[in-house]
Amino acid sequence: MILGIECTAHTFGVGIVRAGKILANQKDMYKPEKGGIIPMESAKHHKDVAEIIYQEALEQAKISEKELKGIAISISPGLAPCLLEGLRFAKKKAKDLNLPLIPVNHCIAHLEIGQNVGSKDPVLLYASGANTQIIAYSSNKYRVFGETLDMGIGNFIDSFARYVGIPFPGGPEIEKKAKNGKLIELPYSIKGMDSSFSGMLTKLKQLYDKGYTLQDLSYSLQETSFAMLVEAAERAMAHTGKNELVLGGGVACNERLQEMCRIMCGERDAKFFCPDKQLLVDNGAMIAFTGEIMSKSGNKKDLETIDILPRERTDEVLINWR
Repeated sequence: MILGIECTAHTFGVGIVRAGKILANQKDMYKPEKGGIIPMESAKHHKDVAEIIYQEALEQAKISEKELKGIAISISPGLAPCLLEGLRFAKKKAKDLNLPLIPVNHCIAHLEIGQNVGSKDPVLLYASGANTQIIAYSSNKYRVFGETLDMGIGNFIDSFARYVGIPFPGGPEIEKKAKNGKLIELPYSIKGMDSSFSGMLTKLKQLYDKGYTLQDLSYSLQETSFAMLVEAAERAMAHTGKNELVLGGGVACNERLQEMCRIMCGERDAKFFCPDKQLLVDNGAMIAFTGEIMSKSGNKKDLETIDILPRERTDEVLINWR
């Protein structure tokens, strides 16, 4: 019975997992009135809601906190104030309940939760606000075969949305507007398996200022940026010889991205996996799920030795549970 805490950015989430089954997944999201995430404000939000979300998760799972066997906590990568607030809460609970802590890398949790829908050894297309990576397992590490060279796909979409007056998070509204749009040529920047979005963002802003419709710009944004991601993912699958693709991250909730990945996998005769939306966005269940897997391989640590690692890369973590 492992409890997981997610606290890397705008979401404070608590999940509970037993033997791979998700018993609870509660969360609350910090939403700024305007602009993007303010780290200190998001951390304050986490502090304010932590105990409430924790209790809601226990109630959803119908268990007592005394039944818990460990607490998994996302320590990397993320916004330092948010990570610190989550770690403080996790350490207090672990100390009060005399439980071990299991430090979890947020990016790896997005990959491991793919097992919940049947993936075994996939390439992960990780598309979120700050992160855009193509990840797969090789030689005791989750290797990053491709990544963004400037900004994450989610931050790119949110930046354009903010420019045209759409509040955070902008992705869902952009997706709605894209349904009635037509294609406008935009910069397509992919180098091997790495991608770049800053040039496309500049062009979108210029076109918007010239009077192009938001519907056409939203449609073109999605078609172009998603095509780049799918191309990189397919190249990684060919390079590694893997025949599974799993989606992860908040941008993976986009139905058009899912459709494009499904088509690509169908053409390659490969398997496509996409967890439920509640497991794609930042959530505590994926932290608990990964923590349970890790704990079976002895990855529990003493409270005093655990600290946050805001800039830890996916490929820096030694994988001893595969």
